[in-house]
Amino acid sequence: MEQIIFIAFLAYTLLLFSITFITARKANSQAFFQGNKKSPWFVVAYGMIGASLSGVTFMSVPGWVNDRMFTYMLMVLGYFFGYLVIAFVLMPIYYKLNLVSIYTYLQKRFGFYSHKTGSFFFMLSRCLGASLRMFIVIIVLYNFVFKAWGLPFELTVALFLALILLFTIKGGVKTIVWTDTLQTTFMIIALVMSFVMVGQSMGFSVGGMVKEIVNSDYFTFIETDSMSRNCWWKQILGGMFICIAMTGLDQEMMQKNLSCKDIKSAQKNMISFSLILFVVNFLFLLLGAALYMYKAKNGISANGDDLFPEIAINYLPPMASIVFIIGLISALYPSADGALTSLTTSFCIDFLDFDNMKSKSEKQKVRIRQMVHLGFALLFVGIIIFYYHNKNEHLIDILYQVASITYGPLLGLFFFGLSTKRVAKDKLVPIVCILAPVICFILNNNSKAWFNYSFDFELLLLNGFLTFIGLLLISKRERNEQKS
Repeated sequence: MEQIIFIAFLAYTLLLFSITFITARKANSQAFFQGNKKSPWFVVAYGMIGASLSGVTFMSVPGWVNDRMFTYMLMVLGYFFGYLVIAFVLMPIYYKLNLVSIYTYLQKRFGFYSHKTGSFFFMLSRCLGASLRMFIVIIVLYNFVFKAWGLPFELTVALFLALILLFTIKGGVKTIVWTDTLQTTFMIIALVMSFVMVGQSMGFSVGGMVKEIVNSDYFTFIETDSMSRNCWWKQILGGMFICIAMTGLDQEMMQKNLSCKDIKSAQKNMISFSLILFVVNFLFLLLGAALYMYKAKNGISANGDDLFPEIAINYLPPMASIVFIIGLISALYPSADGALTSLTTSFCIDFLDFDNMKSKSEKQKVRIRQMVHLGFALLFVGIIIFYYHNKNEHLIDILYQVASITYGPLLGLFFFGLSTKRVAKDKLVPIVCILAPVICFILNNNSKAWFNYSFDFELLLLNGFLTFIGLLLISKRERNEQKS
């Protein structure tokens, strides 16, 4: 079985590198950062599905069904409202200012320290989140393939990051727009085929399996207890603001949108993407319910993130293992390539001031950019190894908790800048942006004991609100506004 899985992995990787070779030819810095502003909107929209879902979604959303049932769909509904805000509020500003890094907006609006603070929180969020997404895929491949061959986990991580470096280091956005399309296709195929095979193994047709799920307790969308983490309004509100923060204020997701030729194309991309994402997430939940029914029927002990790989590799026919692994790899690469590219872009533009390196030749800029790219890849290796020694059953839960803490300052900064004309004292902005997450972290760990209340994704909203209030306290009205 290990050989079959490895061959599937190798074949998929070779196909990916073939696309990379074609798209990365004659790629310069503009192609790396912006795709030469020639990315077709429909290709970006479709490819973003793979980048948005990732390996965490591929395994954790199905594994979450036992705890949250279908209440996750209300969070996805919140995503849709968030995408509308991104498409018609944020993206017009990004295109009007012709931004490469979206955090350049903070410099134009507030100043030097605000700009660096926003970029720093993005890099912190993306390093922790993308590493977590990669970890969940690598650990499965390690446990079922490389561990049996005697390879240490640390070496397995290094090998994967080396592969990802090879196909992203030159082409950047110009490459990943197209590779993400391939990966989205394989992920969706794997999702549908897995659902079909789980149903067949229990004697159900596709329609029969869906009917069984609809009639089960898993098919529950609304939780009305306001004290519960799954309460309906928490899901919708949390989904909306997590979407705004993790997509609209995230360099990785916006970098692909900004590679479209104009704002109308980017908006069509965003709306199309949000509708497709709604359908795909529903399919993941159907798969999760089917997996838990299979688990109950066969007395399987695995739960959460371990359930899908356990059933696919150890219980279903060999074809299911191949489909699962290809789907998982398809989820891995978009998480890694986009993250590395966006982090490299943000660091080069926001901290190294790439646009103003007049004394550097294009060749020197490429060398600097590649060194930054390599540096982030090595950082990912270290973080993934840390996750390996600190495992958790529900990694998607950790991912959103991390996002609620680290994206809050970005949400507060951008909302304050867009909704007011007040001028914040630039040097004090980093202090506000550090205090707000610290307060939220303390509240999140003690709210059950102090208030008998459990935070869910609305913690991000509170974090952004505290940042906004802090900025309000250190700001003053514009001079012309004071005179009037």
